[in-house]
Amino acid sequence: MELHQLMEHGEVITSVPKPYNAAQGHTGLYTDAATIHTTTFGPLDKYLPANDNDPFPGVRRFGAKGGIVGQPVDKSGQSAGFEVSEPRGRYIGLRRTNEGRFSVVLADGSEQPIPPERAGDFMQTATGRRFWPMDPRADEVFIEDIAHSLAMQTRYAGHCLRFYSVAEHSVLMARHLRQQGADVALFALLHDASEAYLVDVPRPVKPYLTGYKAAEANVMAAVCERFSLAKEMPAPVHEADDRIIGDELANLVPMDWHARYAGKELGVRLRYWSPEQAKEEFLVTFDALMSGRAREAA
Repeated sequence: MELHQLMEHGEVITSVPKPYNAAQGHTGLYTDAATIHTTTFGPLDKYLPANDNDPFPGVRRFGAKGGIVGQPVDKSGQSAGFEVSEPRGRYIGLRRTNEGRFSVVLADGSEQPIPPERAGDFMQTATGRRFWPMDPRADEVFIEDIAHSLAMQTRYAGHCLRFYSVAEHSVLMARHLRQQGADVALFALLHDASEAYLVDVPRPVKPYLTGYKAAEANVMAAVCERFSLAKEMPAPVHEADDRIIGDELANLVPMDWHARYAGKELGVRLRYWSPEQAKEEFLVTFDALMSGRAREAA
């Protein structure tokens, strides 16, 4: 019989208590949740999630503010079945230093620095090395590269009557100033060393090349650091670099502006060495000055 028919005939509808509805004297729709769980699903402990990484089974894991109560945390991985040779595992990955640089932490605990990105691109040098003109470093400066490059470059952008290299220009100045001491003479030999990486730009052009003077100063600073030179050009070197123009005018077509150097010559004679000889003379002079500096310091 349908529900509405029973109600029309005055039939009494009763609810028979079910086993899981009869806990603690409650019947009908209001039941004890714990009893329902137990009756329906059985013992609840079999549904507790297993934690294979728990190094302290049976211990309450979290206190009021988190963390394992009364026990240290095992971070070695040994509790998870991994074999470890140390009491705790080692960190492997990147580490940042206080200077903002990064290093790689290897499995043995050692660190390998990661070189920071360089400004600009590199150029290949005569000896097959890399040099970043916009990011010069002292340990990347080599006298062989300097000697070769300066021996291949001519003074005055090549507008000479005969081949006359920057290397010869530097050697003549260094030998002229040898009596000023090895440090001064060595600076004279290397005063144009930045041109090995930035080329010899004519004086009238330099002021109009944005950033060239800064780049030149940075490269020269790296050269000075590499060879333990003074940070500033010594006065005798600056004077000799200006006066030698009077001697070099003999290799230029005569013009009226040459008169300003009359009587101010340095007093050297141009040899017009080939690139090969200029390079050799440059390196020989360098070795002699380095030996002289060592003797003066002794």
